[in-house]
Amino acid sequence: MKIISINIVSPSRVSLDGGPNKVRSGYFKLPVTQSTFLDYQGFEGDGVGSCKIHGGVDKAVCAYCTEHFSYWTDKLLREFLPGSFGENLSLLGMLETEVNIGDIFKMGAAQVQVSQPRQPCFKLNKVFKDQSMACSVKTTGFSGYYFRVLKPGLVEPGSLVKKIQKGSFSIEKANALLRKGGANEEQMQELISLPELSDDWRGMLQKRLNRLNSDKESSAI
Repeated sequence: MKIISINIVSPSRVSLDGGPNKVRSGYFKLPVTQSTFLDYQGFEGDGVGSCKIHGGVDKAVCAYCTEHFSYWTDKLLREFLPGSFGENLSLLGMLETEVNIGDIFKMGAAQVQVSQPRQPCFKLNKVFKDQSMACSVKTTGFSGYYFRVLKPGLVEPGSLVKKIQKGSFSIEKANALLRKGGANEEQMQELISLPELSDDWRGMLQKRLNRLNSDKESSAI
């Protein structure tokens, strides 16, 4: 397991698709060559455009798997480089099928914990000029994921990553649960019960569970 690249940018008003309309965003992150300090809110010098949607302690660091780049290159016929998905960490050997919510990793002097999958949004469609991109990310499960920071410290590009605690519910399993509409009540309850799960995902799943229970009650009347 290895950090291929650390990518950061200070948010600014940019065009996501190259057109005239601009929005405040921290999507277009660039690799750094030196060790960078990682704090509870993320990497020093990095930022997000909307704190209501991105960032916060549960989503301090966005990670993406470099193994997926070749798939997207073949699909979209364009080059994919570290930072292409707006991720802070471009990682090798840490696929969604192998990484679990609750996993704790040592990265340099810092320690991070997996908190939730990354959910694809419309911005991906704009950035890649493909209206099916967000849907493709969802169906492939090539989503990436978020870390919270348990111990701040310096992190160096190219350094190895060490797992020091293992969770039990994989990122792919969580993604699959959403792909199926979140209808598996047992799995939703299991995921909601994990203390390591982000508050955002816990709230979202609880709403789905409440809706399922409400529909059952309505159909029984």
